[in-house]
Amino acid sequence: MTESTNDGVRKKGVSKGMIAIIVALVLVIGGSVAAFVLLNLSDKQKYFLAEKNTLDFVVEEVENRYQPELEWVEQTEENPTQSTMELSAEYNDPAAVGTGTFDPSQFINNSTVTLTSEADMEAKKMSAKLKANIGGVEIDNFNVYITAEKLLVGLPFIEELLQIKDEDLGSLLHEMDPATFTGEESLNLDSLFESAKNAEDLEYLKEEYGKMIYEEIPEEAFETTEETVKVQSESLKSEKIKFHLTEDQLKTLITKVLDKMKDDEKLKKIIEEQIALQQLGTPATQDINQMMKDFETGIKEAKVSLKDFQIPEGLTSIIWVNDDKVVQRDLKLEMGPSKDELVAFTVKGSQLLKSETQSFNYDLGFSDNFSEGNMNLSGELSWKDQKAKDSINLSIEDMALAYDGSETLKDGKRDFTRKFSYEDASGTGGSLIWDGEANYEKDQMKAEHDFSLEAPGLSQDMFGLHIVTEGKTIEKVEIPSDEDVKDLGGMSADEIMNYMETDVTPKFQQWIFGILAGSGNLGF
Repeated sequence: MTESTNDGVRKKGVSKGMIAIIVALVLVIGGSVAAFVLLNLSDKQKYFLAEKNTLDFVVEEVENRYQPELEWVEQTEENPTQSTMELSAEYNDPAAVGTGTFDPSQFINNSTVTLTSEADMEAKKMSAKLKANIGGVEIDNFNVYITAEKLLVGLPFIEELLQIKDEDLGSLLHEMDPATFTGEESLNLDSLFESAKNAEDLEYLKEEYGKMIYEEIPEEAFETTEETVKVQSESLKSEKIKFHLTEDQLKTLITKVLDKMKDDEKLKKIIEEQIALQQLGTPATQDINQMMKDFETGIKEAKVSLKDFQIPEGLTSIIWVNDDKVVQRDLKLEMGPSKDELVAFTVKGSQLLKSETQSFNYDLGFSDNFSEGNMNLSGELSWKDQKAKDSINLSIEDMALAYDGSETLKDGKRDFTRKFSYEDASGTGGSLIWDGEANYEKDQMKAEHDFSLEAPGLSQDMFGLHIVTEGKTIEKVEIPSDEDVKDLGGMSADEIMNYMETDVTPKFQQWIFGILAGSGNLGF
């Protein structure tokens, strides 16, 4: 527990981490534990089975709608593939005035950037090549090659590739700046190829924590009655299932989870890997160790804070079930460090999930002694005869966000128009418009995307971004041999400085001066 002062009165406080842990556990209770429901349907099992069926239905609908895209993603994960992306822009502002011979529209409209990448996730190899035409000036031969052990960079003004091995990075950085680097830094290149590892980690968390939470929740916490509810203008006969945990029951459950987390070495390993992945190339071992110490300290502090933490009404979650899916819900949770500092969270709304249309309308609110807020999320999604019509609206106080989209899918080709809009209370707002088409086959794909902006004073045809992407399956990803490589990791800091000053810098200057000399259209 901590103490804070408000208007001269000292009162108990609680860390944000404590609240985050409790909210996270509440969400877990309604989610991953549903996977452990059996067919012997007690009220408890009915509750979580309904949650599971609802989630499974949503996942199935997404997979059904975006099957071509998902199959291509699977193709890229299991086979070597090549992807090419070309970016270009169009600028048509009649009020724009160039300076001298430099015309912004001519410069922008005659520029392209092309990125070609290859990846073999199983062999742990990647490559990327960048070239550009900037207002008529060709720039090429920027190359990057990545394996689980090393990074190679090719530059247009030097013949050899610059190489740094993951195992050499820490000692090199430490030699260059011992005050900043410990010598244990790593690029964590191997983590770039571990997309399947995330699924394994999620399965572990579901098995170890979801199952435990499900088994710890008492049967008597559930009660089922029959009730007819009105959802989206339809009257539905439903099972109303009330799930309630008292303050003591909820605290006991949270404590058991915290105790398990404290001694779970597998969980700590997962967290370490995620820290390294999110901070690719930057965290030293001592930094990760400190973060893990903070994690363990946070668990201890949470357990201490939990003893005096107030959850006077416990947790109450009510769902109404029709056709084995949730059609309405009402969740309430009030908590705080003291009875005078309670914060109430509510989730209330309904949803109607059918095979061709899905509609929902939810209010998410909070309130305390000083303020209250509400967020409304509503929408309707449809997928019928390979055609989609979607509308989603999110309003928060005086701000409104909206999405409207339409799609058609025929023989693997998807045509779509998507519009993201924003507006606040003052009337300020605008829209991002995304039009395009995408064609997917088993071993190749091609797509075109057009982005434009629309706002007061900005017409849709004033500025646009055009992206063309192509993908195909290839035999393998080629990584250059070590013959034309300058291994920076095998050099001392002084040798690298000398190499940069006497070799790289002069060649870079010569290269850039050559580009500028040929760029008369840019005013040089």
